[in-house]
Amino acid sequence: MSAVTSVNLAVVRTGEWTGRIGKSGIDKRPAGGPVRFTDTGVAGDSVCDTKHHGAWYQAAYAFDAEELAFWSAGLGAELVPGNAGENLTLSGADSTSALIGERWAIGGAVLRVTGPRQPCRVFAGFWDLPGLVKRFTAHGRTGVYLAVEQPGEISAGDEIRVLSRPDHGVEVAELFALTMRGRSDLAEHVAGCLPDLPEKWRAAAAAKIESARVTT
Repeated sequence: MSAVTSVNLAVVRTGEWTGRIGKSGIDKRPAGGPVRFTDTGVAGDSVCDTKHHGAWYQAAYAFDAEELAFWSAGLGAELVPGNAGENLTLSGADSTSALIGERWAIGGAVLRVTGPRQPCRVFAGFWDLPGLVKRFTAHGRTGVYLAVEQPGEISAGDEIRVLSRPDHGVEVAELFALTMRGRSDLAEHVAGCLPDLPEKWRAAAAAKIESARVTT
């Protein structure tokens, strides 16, 4: 069964690694009870870099407990729920294999998968791991950003129920492979998910697809 291991909220941190903003909400800790998810974000969470985070299509971020275990083994340090900056730590979900536009019911909320997370220097600084952006990109298991279609409360232990999956069959991992890893062979397949992408990400993906078409 796919389920929520933990619901996590930000503890705002400062430090040189936070970049030009000077503070970050990437450090998230397990909440003590149910948390309300709305179309504008997660109640009680903090978004500091509003240029790159906090849009409606980034209302929440989910990451797999299995991926935390993978990185823990590679880093030689235990990563716990919230350490990837995720609001939802999931188990048994394989979230990066979800389809763009896939809809989930969790607790009292309905969430829609909008796209992959793109690693950044703040993430690398938080983990204190130079080269993390390159390693994370190469690994390609990014977790997913989520829009909230139906606001509601989510708690640790809630089951994840897939309500619908688009016919295009484009996985989050495949979109990331094209846009961030240069997998131009995926261009025509990924083109099928363009209508399900937020406008900003649709334009970026369309440019990658067009570039691939020109060079093949």
